[in-house]
Amino acid sequence: MPSMVVLATTAVPDHLRGALSRWTTEVVPGIFVGSVSARVRDELWTQVTAVVGDGQAVLIHPAPTEQGYALRTAGTRRRIPVDFDGLTLIKMTGAIQPTRAKKTQRA
Repeated sequence: MPSMVVLATTAVPDHLRGALSRWTTEVVPGIFVGSVSARVRDELWTQVTAVVGDGQAVLIHPAPTEQGYALRTAGTRRRIPVDFDGLTLIKMTGAIQPTRAKKTQRA
């Protein structure tokens, strides 16, 4: 039975956006919404995770949880879903800071 899915992408290859648009509607750049079966949803997610590269993607779909949905993430991201007693919360990580070279002392 088809169910609604939302897939949000950032900095993914154009060919992936084209593949997603065959099954869903890109309502705004990078946000895809559609009604697909669980099998199609899982196949789409497999394609996303295979080519996401340095981009990022989040899939939201109905699930028998307290919140009524499940989250899947792929790629480089600052927001990480964490299970907290059956609820999915989002953990924010710090921004990546460039490393500084240590100064050497002269004798």
